[in-house]
Amino acid sequence: MSEIGTETSDHDRLAALGYRQELSRVLSLFDNFSVAFAYLSPMVGIYSLYTLGVGMGGPRYIWTMPVVVGLMMLVALVFGELASEYPLSGALYQYGKYNVGARYGWFVGWIYGFALLATVASVDSGIVGYVTSLSNIWFKTNLNPGDHLTIFVVVAIMIILSAILNSVGAKIMGRVAGLGVYVETIGTFGVAIALAIHGFHQGFGFTFSSQGVEHLATNPLGVNYGGHWLTGAALVAVLANVYIFFGFESAGDIAEETKDASRQVPKAMRNALLYGGIASFVLVLGLLLATPKAGIGAMINGGGIPFILSALPSWLQDFFLIMVIIAFFSCGTAVQGAGARVAFGLARDGAVPFSNKIRQVHPKHKTPVNAIVVGTVIPFLFLLLVLVNPSHNVHILWFEYPAHVNALYALVSFATSGIYLSFLLTVLGSLIARRRGWVPSGSFSLGKWGVPVAVGGALYLFVMLLNIVWPSSLTSGRGAYFNYGWVTLLVMVIIVVAGALYEGFARPDRSVGEHRFER
Repeated sequence: MSEIGTETSDHDRLAALGYRQELSRVLSLFDNFSVAFAYLSPMVGIYSLYTLGVGMGGPRYIWTMPVVVGLMMLVALVFGELASEYPLSGALYQYGKYNVGARYGWFVGWIYGFALLATVASVDSGIVGYVTSLSNIWFKTNLNPGDHLTIFVVVAIMIILSAILNSVGAKIMGRVAGLGVYVETIGTFGVAIALAIHGFHQGFGFTFSSQGVEHLATNPLGVNYGGHWLTGAALVAVLANVYIFFGFESAGDIAEETKDASRQVPKAMRNALLYGGIASFVLVLGLLLATPKAGIGAMINGGGIPFILSALPSWLQDFFLIMVIIAFFSCGTAVQGAGARVAFGLARDGAVPFSNKIRQVHPKHKTPVNAIVVGTVIPFLFLLLVLVNPSHNVHILWFEYPAHVNALYALVSFATSGIYLSFLLTVLGSLIARRRGWVPSGSFSLGKWGVPVAVGGALYLFVMLLNIVWPSSLTSGRGAYFNYGWVTLLVMVIIVVAGALYEGFARPDRSVGEHRFER
């Protein structure tokens, strides 16, 4: 199909769904894939969670990765079918709106939007340790990555820089994400190759061992699974991968800025998840095989991944440190861009306060500039949570908030549970639509496999959502390192109840419905 024909097709599909082209449609398949891949970000995920994964499940935790990626691929297939049918900004919100109804779609958008903007703050907070480390090495500073002011300043700078790049054009956002793809490739495959050249300390059989993590006496993180690996350690260790493999859906958030979106967005979703899975597996495999002979306990006590990389020449360590910083920044920029498109999609339908302002598009850059402001201000508000960092356990109602865990980090777990809840509602929405007689007519369709794939995806999302939010003792692996006891579930309930109250009084779904049928 010629570029002119593709552009006409994109405009016609947008018009058929009741909208006119306002944003600049300049993103190619690679640009779209890059944004999705930058959000998924194997480097950000592995460099943040590797120590927890191997500490909770031992080396064999690596084999939970193909399981998570394979089952999440079912979800990506469902989303690809929906993106092909409804190539609109806001993705999950739009899918719920058209599949089930205005009210259902609004709730999905509310939960998904909050989760995205919470992710911006949490991802950017992960960059602090690497920025301060590089600054201390190069400029002989003495920055403390745990200092509240340091965290606030570094993260604030990252959020503002991302906002500027997102505002000046979708193509710039795509280029930043594209840089992230190359950096991620170097930081995953490159690290594995460098470690292999330097020399592995473990054989391949090491990846099938648990190294005794199922027993309290030999668990390097002091977690007690009562001697059970599959029904104990594995259920918690899998979360280190569950927290990584999403973000591919952001390809749909920028569909209105992508050429031939109905065809290209489903491809970008699948490719981002598949390549992310392969890159993550290679990196984790390299790190495991490079584990010192002293074992995973020595590695964790020595500082995790930096301890493993310390065997490499100092210049190479600094180089990989820069790659990590770029990956974190690229990821934060992509997530902020996706969150802004959700805000824009809702505002264009009159479904949020100040919709007329938020829906405005910059006359020159053709970006949803005010929605990007929303995607900047809300993460800033979340960033203030770094000030909440109790020195001792705080008793709240029937549970305790753990000591030395700032509230921003606690929000990370909500970001994941919010994503999984919105994913689950979206997949269920596709099944409801099929039950009502919907037959997908986009360029990508699952055909007779639509129902079984959606059912499989829904079951996976439901089981893992329970695994994420299930309240556990603060002395357990899940409670101490992932969901902080009741905190994740309680935050999710608060967000959902707040949405229900707002929806009940303001009835934003009426604006969505009126907008939808007016056009």
